[in-house]
Amino acid sequence: MTVTQSEPVTAGAVAIGGHSGSVRGCRATPVHPRPAGRDQYTISEVAEHTGLSAHTLRWYERIGLMPHVDRTHTGQRRFTNRDLDWLSLVTKLRLTGMPVADMVRYAELVRAGEGTFTAREELLTTHREDVRQRIAELQSTLDILDYKIGVYADARRASERF
Repeated sequence: MTVTQSEPVTAGAVAIGGHSGSVRGCRATPVHPRPAGRDQYTISEVAEHTGLSAHTLRWYERIGLMPHVDRTHTGQRRFTNRDLDWLSLVTKLRLTGMPVADMVRYAELVRAGEGTFTAREELLTTHREDVRQRIAELQSTLDILDYKIGVYADARRASERF
C-alpha cells in the first residue's frame, strides 16, 4: 500500500494526500523524466530522479515518512510511480519548512484513511499560515534589499555624470 493512494499524476499535477490535481500553475517537473511504461525504480534511480540521496530515502522509510516500499526477492527496494508522487509532495513540504515530525504525522494520517481528512486539513492549514508569515518576512527583507540597491545605483549614476 502506498501513502498517496491516488491515480498516477500527469504532467502539471501533484499528488497531495490522496488528491491528484493541478496546483495553481506549479508543475511537478521531475529532474529527469520517468521512463514511459515503467513503474518499478531502484533506489539509485529514485535518488537521481528526486535529488534525494539513497541515505535520505532509507531514512524516510525508516521513520515512517515513506510507505512500505516493495522489495525484490533479493531484498532490493523497488519504488513505484506513486512513491515518486509522494516524494514530490514530501520534497515540497520540506521546502516550505515543514518539520519532519509534522510530515510523518501527515503520512500517518494519510495511511489511516478518509476519516482523517479534517485532521489533515488542520495540519496543512496551520502550516500554510506559517508559510505565509515567512513569505511576508521575506518580502519585507526583499523590500529593504531593493531600497539599498536603489540607493547604491543612484549614487553610482550620480558619480558617472561627473
